[in-house]
This record gives sequence, structure tokens and C-alpha cells, in this order.
Amino acid sequence: VVYEHRSRLERSLQKERGEHKKTKEDFLVYKLEAQEALNKEKQDSMNRYGALSSQHKILKNQHDDVKKQLLELQLQHNNLRLEHRKSLESHNQRLSQLQQERDSEVTTLQDTVFKLREESKLLRKAHQEVHSQLLSAQAQMEEFRQLKEALQKMPGLR
Repeated sequence: VVYEHRSRLERSLQKERGEHKKTKEDFLVYKLEAQEALNKEKQDSMNRYGALSSQHKILKNQHDDVKKQLLELQLQHNNLRLEHRKSLESHNQRLSQLQQERDSEVTTLQDTVFKLREESKLLRKAHQEVHSQLLSAQAQMEEFRQLKEALQKMPGLR
């Protein structure tokens, strides 16, 4: 009975050893496959990280370029705004000067028109006086002519 029990135990032990060996081999295969999968995943992650890192660098450079352009455009905008303000002030001064010149010229012309009207009135008055004198002189001449004719008709005065 003891021998039989021992023989069963040895078979059971052999069986357990076989199963242990098989389990150990399965575990090593699983471990190797898991290690390969982990390495592959690690490699994929590194590749993705490299791609993302290079894309990040590209985007960062683009961002820096856009920032530079923005600063240049802001500077250009400020310069153009300053130039516009100066130009506007210059035009306003020129406009003010031209308006003053125009107002001065209008005043001068109004004075000239007033003086010319006064002179025109005086000339009309003088013209009327000269005309009156002319009519008076013509009347006197006519009177003198008539007197002369009357005197010439008188026989005793010749």
C-alpha cells in the first residue's frame, strides 16, 4: 500500500512538475509576448512623441513668426496713424489759412465794391452836373446865337 501510495505520489509529483514546466514555459512565452508588445507600444509612443514634438516646434516657430508680423504691423499701424494725424493737422492749418485769406480777400473786395459804388455815385452826380452844365451852355449858346442873329438882323448895328 505504501509503495502504491508512493508511486501515486511520484506520478502526481511528475504530473505537477510537467504542469509546472508547461506553466513556466507558457509564462515565459506570455512574458516575452508582453515584453514585445510593451516594446512595440513604447516605440509607437516614442514615434508619436517625436512627431508631436516636431509639430510643436513647427507651430511654435509659426507662432513666433506671426507674433513678429503682428508687432511689425502694429508698429506700421502706429506710424501710419501718426503720419495721418500730422497730415490732418497740416491740412487743417492750410484750410484755416486759406479761409483766413479768403475772408481777408472778401473783406477787401467788399471794401473795394463799397468804394466803387461811392465813386460811381460821385461820378453820376458829376456826370449829371456836367450834363446840366452842358444843357445850360447849349441853352446859352442858343440864346447867344439868337441874340447874334437878332443883332445881325438889326440894320443899325452893322
